[in-house]
Amino acid sequence: MTLNDECVTAELLADPLEYASLLEQVWDAVLRGGRAPKPPRPLVSDSWQRSLAADVDPDAREAPVVWERDEVRDRRAAHPLAAAIPVLRETVLSVADEAMHVMIVTDRDGLILWREGSVDVERRADRVRLAEGTRWSEDAIGTNAMGTTLAVGRPVQIYSAEHLVRTYHDWTCAASPIHDPDTGDILGSVDISGPLRTVHPAMVALVSAAAQLAESHLRAQMAARDERLRAKNMPHLRGLRGESGALLTPTGRVLAVEPGPGLRLPERIDVSDGHGPVVLDDGREALLEPLPEGFLLRLPTKNSAAQPRLVLSLSFLNSSGPRAVLDGREIPLTTRHAEILTLLAMSPGGLTADRLAFQLYGERGNPVTARAEIHRLRTHLGEHVIGTKPYRLRAEVDADFLTVRKALRAGNLRAAVESYRGPLLEASESPAIRDEREELFASLRNAALDRGDAEALWALFQHQPTDDLEVLGQLAHRLARHDPRRHLVTARMQRVLAEEA
Repeated sequence: MTLNDECVTAELLADPLEYASLLEQVWDAVLRGGRAPKPPRPLVSDSWQRSLAADVDPDAREAPVVWERDEVRDRRAAHPLAAAIPVLRETVLSVADEAMHVMIVTDRDGLILWREGSVDVERRADRVRLAEGTRWSEDAIGTNAMGTTLAVGRPVQIYSAEHLVRTYHDWTCAASPIHDPDTGDILGSVDISGPLRTVHPAMVALVSAAAQLAESHLRAQMAARDERLRAKNMPHLRGLRGESGALLTPTGRVLAVEPGPGLRLPERIDVSDGHGPVVLDDGREALLEPLPEGFLLRLPTKNSAAQPRLVLSLSFLNSSGPRAVLDGREIPLTTRHAEILTLLAMSPGGLTADRLAFQLYGERGNPVTARAEIHRLRTHLGEHVIGTKPYRLRAEVDADFLTVRKALRAGNLRAAVESYRGPLLEASESPAIRDEREELFASLRNAALDRGDAEALWALFQHQPTDDLEVLGQLAHRLARHDPRRHLVTARMQRVLAEEA
């Protein structure tokens, strides 16, 4: 719990109704552009911004109905969280019922699959579409515990007018995400919701504990499945007769290796193609064979040569648009995909979805959007070019902006300038790209000025014309009097000085 949350808890316990009234004033002031008596919590403020950016109407909005009753039953039966519902009932439901709350379980998209608890509260919930089959993600219904916990990936509690939509200001809710113990991905959320008068800060601790118990239950089930799968499929692995290989789960997690522990493999293999060649992180090529459940991975023998890595060439320092070549084949790119490749090339250790979203979009970045863009880019380039968990480039990267940086670090100004053909992804508005673009030019400019290198300054001036009087002055001083370039520079200086006069 943060200090901010502790302050909220103290105010809430002192007088819940008075605190709700204060939150109503904050909500009204912030959304109407007035002066608020206090700022909303950062968690809430960020969520309001994301929700408003998704065009959620704070004054007139109800959660959309996505599934009818029969569809909900089918979805529940097939959902991984169905196995954890008994644990959640034991942990949460009795408390929720006594406290005049309802327990709600959603999928990862915020769709309500289960709702159980106080009959009176269920009737009241029906009137505001807090019901099975409705969608409660932030982009559908604004700030709420279920949608916000799925957005930020941690337990949250939302009180009264912290909900963006006015309809739910008489409600309070607490929710926690539930993760898949296999992949680490969010499966959904568990939530407790109820009328404002029954609010209690301990609810967030309850849903957090319930989510952890649910994950432990799913982890125990996964271990049992792994053991059954291992026992069933080990004959396939032993049948390799000395050839190196591995037994994988349906999600690509390594269960067993042959000839034994000396074989180095990552924890997980990309099995998205379902069969055929797979390029490992170290450049080796393996063969993926589907089994009735899971996969068999065949690897080259110890004496066989490792397959060369793919080569990805990136030319992003030019005014004609980003250009990428993968093993000799030119790949058309959108600006967004070029931005992602730039950020991954700058971070060889990889980026999480949260970090990638922040670098792409700033504070309003959504990891869900970043994951979707990565999925599209992996489909476009091929699954073996970009790795996951974290996202990273598997190919050997030859990027002009990295070449400039390397030359500068080596003190080779001329080589750096020769590789510089213009601003990095000039059309990009990504905060991280913009910072790198400005810093790259500034580093070149400062190095050229420090050395008084007229040729380097002229090359920069050609590729990125500037009204920088220090650059222009150095050029006018360093270029020979009869050099025709000097006349262009002095004319530019006169224009700049005239405009500033």
